[in-house]
This record gives sequence, C-alpha cells and structure tokens, in this order.
Amino acid sequence: MKFNEDSRVKIPAILHLTRLGYSYLSLKDSEWNIDTNIFTGIFKNSVAAINPGSEPEDIDKLLEEVNLSLENEDLGKAFYEKLTTKSGLKLIDFENFTNNTFNVVTELTYKNGDEEFRPDIILLVNGMPLVFIEVKKPNNREGIIAERERINRRFQNKKFRRFVNITQLMVFSNNMEYDDEEIEPIQGVFYASPSYYKPIFNYFREEEQFDLAALLRPEGDALENFILKDNNLNIIKYNPEFLTNKNPDTPTNRVSTSLFCKERLAFMLQYAFAYVKDQKGYQKHIMRYPQIFATKAIETKLNDGIKKGIIWHTQGSGKTALAYYNVKHLTDYYQKKSVIPKFYFIVDRLDLATQAKREFASRGLVVHTVSSRDEFAREIKKTTAVHNHSGKPEITVVNIQKFKDDPDVISTKDYDINIQRVYFLDEVHRSYNPRGSFLANLKESDPNSVKIGLTGTPLLGDDYNSKLLFGNYIHKYYYNASIADGYTLRLIREEIATNYKMVLAKALDELEILKGDANREEAFAHHNFVEPMLDYIINDFESSRVLFNDCSIGGMVVCDSSKQAKALFEIFSEKYSNSHQQNNEPAQAAEPHQSYGEKQKQKCKVKSAELILHDVGTKEERKLMVEDFKDGKIDFLFVYNMLLTGFDAPRLKKLYLGRVIKRHNLLQTLTRVNRTYKDFKYGYVVDFADIRKEFDATNKAYFDELQAELGDEMQTYSNLFKSKEEIEEEIADLKEVLFHFDTSNAEVFQQQISQISSIEKMQQLKKVLGNAKELYNLIRLFGHYDLLEKVDFDRINILYREASNHLDLLHLKETVESSTDTTNLLNVALEDVLFMFTKIKEEELIIADQLKNTLRITREALAGNFDKKDPEFISLKEELERLFKNKKLNEISQEEMKANIESLRKIHEKIKELNRQNNLLRDKYKKDEKYARIHKRLMERGTITQKEIQLFEALEGIKNEADETVLQNSRILSNESYFEQLMIKLVINKFVRENNIKLDAESSKYINSLVVKEYMNDFNGVVA
Repeated sequence: MKFNEDSRVKIPAILHLTRLGYSYLSLKDSEWNIDTNIFTGIFKNSVAAINPGSEPEDIDKLLEEVNLSLENEDLGKAFYEKLTTKSGLKLIDFENFTNNTFNVVTELTYKNGDEEFRPDIILLVNGMPLVFIEVKKPNNREGIIAERERINRRFQNKKFRRFVNITQLMVFSNNMEYDDEEIEPIQGVFYASPSYYKPIFNYFREEEQFDLAALLRPEGDALENFILKDNNLNIIKYNPEFLTNKNPDTPTNRVSTSLFCKERLAFMLQYAFAYVKDQKGYQKHIMRYPQIFATKAIETKLNDGIKKGIIWHTQGSGKTALAYYNVKHLTDYYQKKSVIPKFYFIVDRLDLATQAKREFASRGLVVHTVSSRDEFAREIKKTTAVHNHSGKPEITVVNIQKFKDDPDVISTKDYDINIQRVYFLDEVHRSYNPRGSFLANLKESDPNSVKIGLTGTPLLGDDYNSKLLFGNYIHKYYYNASIADGYTLRLIREEIATNYKMVLAKALDELEILKGDANREEAFAHHNFVEPMLDYIINDFESSRVLFNDCSIGGMVVCDSSKQAKALFEIFSEKYSNSHQQNNEPAQAAEPHQSYGEKQKQKCKVKSAELILHDVGTKEERKLMVEDFKDGKIDFLFVYNMLLTGFDAPRLKKLYLGRVIKRHNLLQTLTRVNRTYKDFKYGYVVDFADIRKEFDATNKAYFDELQAELGDEMQTYSNLFKSKEEIEEEIADLKEVLFHFDTSNAEVFQQQISQISSIEKMQQLKKVLGNAKELYNLIRLFGHYDLLEKVDFDRINILYREASNHLDLLHLKETVESSTDTTNLLNVALEDVLFMFTKIKEEELIIADQLKNTLRITREALAGNFDKKDPEFISLKEELERLFKNKKLNEISQEEMKANIESLRKIHEKIKELNRQNNLLRDKYKKDEKYARIHKRLMERGTITQKEIQLFEALEGIKNEADETVLQNSRILSNESYFEQLMIKLVINKFVRENNIKLDAESSKYINSLVVKEYMNDFNGVVA
C-alpha cells in the first residue's frame, strides 16, 4: 500500500478542505500566470461576480495593479492593502464572504528561472494563492525544523519575492500533537506569516467548539475518486490508514478547520495581520491564537451588552499588539452599526506612553498624544472620530500621570450617540481608588464608553479595585501556556555565591564604622558596598556569556535607589567602560596564540553601559539609549524605577536585583528577561536583595487568584523558577532511568544499549541524557557545586554520544529496511560536511555561501528526480558522491572550492535537463510517474518498438483500464498473482491487437512485470 506523506496527510487534508467548502482544482486542465500563480480566469470571473456592474477593462486594470504591487520590496504590504480595501473594485467580498470563489490545488510550482518549489497544498481565494500548507508524515526524522529551514532559504531568495508578497498565511504540519517539552517546534501543526528573513512558527490551540456536523459538507464519493485519480493514488481509497487520516480530528485537519473554515479565514485575512515598520523595513506579524480568541471574546461581550472587562495576558504576549488588532476589528464592528469608534490607550507613566506611541505608529496607526488634563478635556468633547486627512485608523495615547484628581475634567454631557469611545487601559492591576482616581471618572465622562483593561498579571487581593472599575475577566492567557507556546521563557533565580556574600558583608561592616548610623539608602550607595557588588555583577555576566557561548546577550541592574544607580555607573565608567579604555587603557586585542576559550573571554567582556533615570539626561537621550540597548550596542543598563514594566528587549537575559520589589511590580520586573531569544530556555535573575519572601507572598496571591479562576485546573500551573530542589529531583529521575545500565563503563554501556532495537526507547534515553547535560550547566551557573558529586557529568557526555550513535544506527537500519532511497542519507552527510565551512576565514565566506547554495540546488534537483533507476541519474549521483569522497571540504583552498562549484554546476545542469525530459514524459501520462518509468525502461530495452508514440498509446490504454480496475476494487492488489494474470491479458490486448506491436512471450512477460511491479510498489509503499 501507499504509506507516505501524500496518502497519510496531504490527500486527507485536501479532502477535509473540500468538506470545508473549497473546490478541488486539477492542474492538468487549469491555466495560471506562472509569474504570480494567480489563476487569471478564476480571478476575472470572481472579481466580476463580487463587483456588479464592473467592466472587463476595469478588472484587467485591477489585475495589472495587483501584479505590479507584487513586485515591491514591501513584504506584500501594498498588495494586502488592495486585498482588504473597502473602496473601489474589491478583490474579496468580506461583507458576503461566501460569494467569493474558494479552491484547493496541490503541487502548484512556484518558479522563477532555475529556482522553484512546490507547496503541498495551496488555497486560492478568487484565483489568488493566499495560503499554502506544507505537510510531512508523522515522526519524520527532521521534524518541522527542516521545513522551517527550507522556507527560510526560499523566502530570503529574491527570485521568490512575488510569491512571498502574495502569500498571507502558511501552515506547516507533520500531523502530530505538540510536544510541549520541546523549546523548538519540532512536531505538530504551526502557522506563520511570510517573512523575507525568518518566519515565526506559532502554535494554534483551539478555544471554541465547532459544530462539525453543520460546518462540514457530506463526503462525496465521486469527488474523492476524482482527487485520488488526479493524484494517481486510486489504490489508497480503502486503506484503513487513509480512512483514519480523513478524520476531522487529526492535528492537520483540526487546525485547517480552525484557520480555514470560511468564517475564520475571513477574520484572519481582515484582522490578523500587522505590518510593523522598523529600521530594517517591514515585518509582517500575525495574531497569536490568544489574541484571536481575546478579540472574539471582546466581540461576544459587546454583543451581550457588556461594555467593560479585563484581559489578563501574561507579560510577553503582546498586549499593545492586541489593542492594535482590536482597533481594526472594532472599527468594522461599529461601522456595521453605523457608529464611528474613537480609540484611546491610557497609561500612567510617561515612558509607557512613549513606548505605546512608537508601537502603534510602527503598525501604521495615526497616533495622537494627550499629556495634560486640559488637552484631554478638549479631546473628550470632540464629536469627530478622525483627525487626520488621510482617513487612516487612529488612536489617542493618554498619559494621566500628572493629571489632577478632578472629576469634572473629562465630563461631557453632549456626546454624540453615533460616536463610540473605546478605552484600552494599560496595567489595570494597579490599585485605583474608584471614588477619587482619574480612571474612575471615565465612567462619568461617557457612561456609554467601552473600557477594556489590560494586565500582564492577575488581580491580587481584595484591596485592589480594578474589578470594581473594569468588571470581570474577558479573556485569560497564563504563564504556563505562554511557556508551552514558546512565547516566553521560564525564569531561574541565582543566589550570590558564598564568597561574594562574605565580601559584601565585610563592606557593610566597614560602613558601620565609617558611617555610624547612616541611613540604609546611603549605605547601599556607598563606594565600599557598590564596588564589590559591581565587580561581582561584571564577573558573573562575562562568565555567563562564555558559558552560554553567546556574547550578544545584555544585562540590567535594578538598583536599590537612584543614588546607588549613579554610584554603580560612576564606578563602571572608571573601571570597565570602553570609552575609559580607549582614552586611558586601550582594550587588549586577542593575541594569535590565545586559546579559543581565552578569545571568547576577551570577546565577551563588558565594554559599555548606560544609566537610565528620570532625572538624568533628556527624554530623547533616554529613548536613544533604550534603542541602542535593544540593538546590542550597549551591554548593560543601570536603572531604578524606569524600564521595569513595558520594556521588551529579547537579548536581555540577565537581571540583577539590588532591591526587593513588591507584588505586581515584582512579577513584571522579573519577566523583563522572559522573552524568547535564540535557543535560550531560561531567563536569569541574580538576586542581591533576597526576594524569596516577597516572591512567595506574590506567588501565593497569584495562586489564590488562579484557584478562584481555574479551580482544579491549577494542577497545570507552572512555577516561574527552577529551584535547587527541582534540580535534585531531576538528578534522582536521571539515576532511576540509568539504574539498569552500567554507567561506570562506557564500553559495557554501549554493548547494553546496542541490544535495544526500539527507536522510541532510545529517543527517550537520549533525551534523558541530554537533559542531564543541561543540568550540569545549571548547577555550575547557580554554584550548587555539591550536586556535581551526585552524578559523573563527564561520563554522562560520553554516554550521550554513545546513545546518539546507536539511535543514528537504528534510524539507518529503519531507512534501509524500508527501502527508502539512500539519497536522503547522502544529503544529511553532505549537509554535515558543509556545516564545517563556518571555520573558514571571513573573506572566503562568500565562496562558501556560493558552494552551499550550488550544492543545495544540485541536491534538490537530484532529489526531485522520480526515476532513481535511470542509468543517467545513477551516473550523476555517483559523480556527486565521488566529488565529496575525494575532498575534505573544510580544508580545501579557495581555488579548490571554485573548482567544486564548477563541478556542481555541471552536475546541476545535467540533472536539470534529465528532470525536464522526465517531466515532459510524465505529463504525457497525466502526471503518473509509474508509466513514465515503464515507458523509459521499455525504450531502453530497444526491442519492443522504436516509435515512442506507438509505445505511449499502448501504455496509455493499459493505464486507463488498469486505473479504473484498481479504483473500483483496490483489494485486487492483495492478490498479486491474480492481478498479474489480469494485466497480461491487458498488455497483449493493448500492444498486439490495438496497436500492432509484435511481442514474443519474453517481451510480454517483461512488460507485464514492469506494470505489475509499479502497481504493487504503490500498494506496498515501496519507493520506486
């Protein structure tokens, strides 16, 4: 039987999409523009249908404008604006979404010159390829990571710009459930928006219940037969595996329902995208699933007549972005009711107002700012919704920090009932007085206003009045879910090493003598305290950079007072700063004889820092410092109260706490280091102030709030920190797993695991040993050196290598036993060799990139050949193998590399030509590779006929009748001898009687054997 990604995932997914309302389109009878992959006939008919009264020349002009917009270097922004515009000719009818034309196609080639790729499934809306889905079979060796790397390469290739620009949404699936223990998205179904650099893979977890009986169309046998026949997969129709994978509840089909049922697709296309402009150009962001369901929850509340509530989404989940998406969504929501909304984003700190303005402006909103009570009083009384002349959506950012507590300031008695004011209020976990605060008076300003509170932490304790002001939760998204989805990291708290505690204690003793009864703030800002504290911080941070093998990470010190911050910065400037070294003591350059470790230490030294206080420097200077830190131009920041909330810098991975911070502010401060960055699994907090007591109290209040909200679901709650006790527990688990093995003798261990034939068991063992390596780093990092005595971690590394080797061998055995083409093994080996090019000198990197790219396209061309037994293919494959067997690619000279590139190019040209001829022949047989191979084998034999047209007509006749026979009864292939007898009659009839080709007995048997073998290979899942 056929048992691959086509039969297990792709075809079932296509059938599911047809049940969702997408009409299957065969490419064999279709026409499209190969430059854009727009199906022009469907496009023109569909646009005419949704724009009554439109003229053909107007539609032609619109199509020309679309084609031109796809040429831009704007990540498809101009095209997206055309796609979603509500004026002029519409590309999509969003008001009556079912009026549009929906198609699904498979293996549509995206091609420009020699470069091409073919997504597995493409969704067309009005003939435009807006979505594609890439599928892999479950437990594929490379997981989704390989697919992600491929799409990264493709989308960085400027030849694919038009296809990137027209694509709105991508899904990648290996039809497996998520493994939430993995930091990398290896298995599951992930969705992404296009990127010129690196698309972000998002999890999708459905929160609503679909009525599938009402949503899905009944299965049509005729349609299924047509799709199977069109894909030359008639034989899988009754396979139990195929029937299982048609289930709507498979991972791929579930997410297809969630994203591509017509109601959801309409929502996604209109509201789920944001073009964010930064210094490098545009990024295209897509709604995370919590933002999708929060937006829908807001709409549900409004439909129920509820106009206030709180959204609790953990820090790092994009609350400002959520407000932006809802400006788009609620604008349409109210305009359908002939109401014009006015949006306000209210903060209580100047730095948060600045950040909010920047975030909204980068997404294309027109932003107005209000920073005085008089200005806001004038603003609230205005009855016009749009200030700007362009008609662009807009929002007003309000900073209430300096407002007087005057209940009449924002009172307005003459508001327009056709104006709907919508307030997004940031950080509503803070305590506000309902009787006297500015926010409480919003109710008086406009009793009809919508008030949506945003918080990154739960509402803790009875003394907080947020619920009185804003009502109950509208939507919630917790830390553990955010960590599982890869949006945030767990946090690790580091205690100060004992010897440094002693140094600090000594400094404090000296202070007692020097200062007498000096107050605490003065003591902690004194030079004798600050200098050893700073020495510890710098030494620890530089060591962490070396340990993590990443010199790009940044650090931040949260100081005990502004005075301490200034003292720390002053000492840093004297002892460590790059400017001081340049002026007085030039930084020592790495010597050629230095070891790699010494060079890393030199490279990772802290050279720059800035002081950010509200009373130091100007607003613009502080803004520039923040941007420079985010860009990696500054190593360290010294702060007191600023940047503890709302500051997002993914490279910030070590936070040094010099004081105890209370309740919500503590959680917010700690989560400054929880943003995802490269391959980091944790954010690190170095605790000088001993926050354990306060954190326990805050955590308890957090726990109580979650208990009230979730009840028994609290079993899923995850602690933010990884304690010494947790590490000890993981060590105990490690010992339990290894108990039955001889870990004292690596050779015996190797012999023991060599008896394991289960890949799953070896994967589990390898994972346990891999986790042990991570534990070693954590133990060293925290200084829990007593735990090092409990496990021989040096030996663990050896055992890990042995386990990896045996697992690789099991994969190899599985590959050979399943008759998988060993070209894949060659590909992996070549990739490994090529990886070593990172060691060459800088000036040779360009050459290495050329070699890598040439190898890639050559390898892909070889992999794309469907006739691996062709003598010419075998010769080219052997030529490639010889090329790399005879060369040590990591040691060859520049000249040799150029020679290799030339050799690869020659092979690539030959395989391209071979593939071109093969594809032409395959097209003759309606894309059926089986008959193209049979045709070639018979022509190679040379004794059947010299006329290809005559051979084709005979084989085409056999194909038509054989396919129909199998389609009617695929079980016929279970009896090979019977099928063979049936086919020999067909062969003789089509060759001899209908096409006058003379056959002897041997030739008849040979032809029959080729035909039968091809069908049996398909049936048994054997690669030809």
